[in-house]
Amino acid sequence: MRILNKDKEVRNFQTDFEIRNEEGQEQKKIVGYALKFNKWSEDLGGFIEIIDRHALDNCDMTDVRCLIDHDSQKILGRTTNNTLKLAVDNIGLRFECTPSNTSYSQDLITNMKAGNINQCSFGFILNWDNSDCDTWEYNKERDIYKRTVKDIRKLFDVSPVTFPAYTQTECVVAERKLEDLHKEKNRELLKRKLKIELELIR
Repeated sequence: MRILNKDKEVRNFQTDFEIRNEEGQEQKKIVGYALKFNKWSEDLGGFIEIIDRHALDNCDMTDVRCLIDHDSQKILGRTTNNTLKLAVDNIGLRFECTPSNTSYSQDLITNMKAGNINQCSFGFILNWDNSDCDTWEYNKERDIYKRTVKDIRKLFDVSPVTFPAYTQTECVVAERKLEDLHKEKNRELLKRKLKIELELIR
């Protein structure tokens, strides 16, 4: 049995934000991509990953929040009241947020316009009922594992973020799987070594 809060993962993507005004209105909208399909990540600590085009096909996006830096105290919009709209297209997950007129949302928009903030992040859990929700492949030439995310169960939030770097805590779920793969690889190497030693003895 997996504990859901421990299974939550967070990923960052560079995106081009747009700040839009509705015609005849002063209220601004923040538009961008929370994630993009088929784009390899940077090294996340022994592995890189890509999000499959169909990873969101069965994803629960009924109650998603738009936050600043994943801070629940700084909410910009929410799907349940239509201040956050999400759409999946061939590029990825596009979002459109109409933030309320708060001081922190105005500060965010100012920083976006200045180019100080150009990363978006999203929090999610995989569909662990599906054994193929993610797949791993070892690349011998690069000595790195490649992870493909195939089935996301639930999306929690999308967040413009100030720090683009991945942190260890953001990758903890995937790292648990990576540790298992390393153990399996080491077991296979040990089996081969013992087999060679036995053949030499004979």
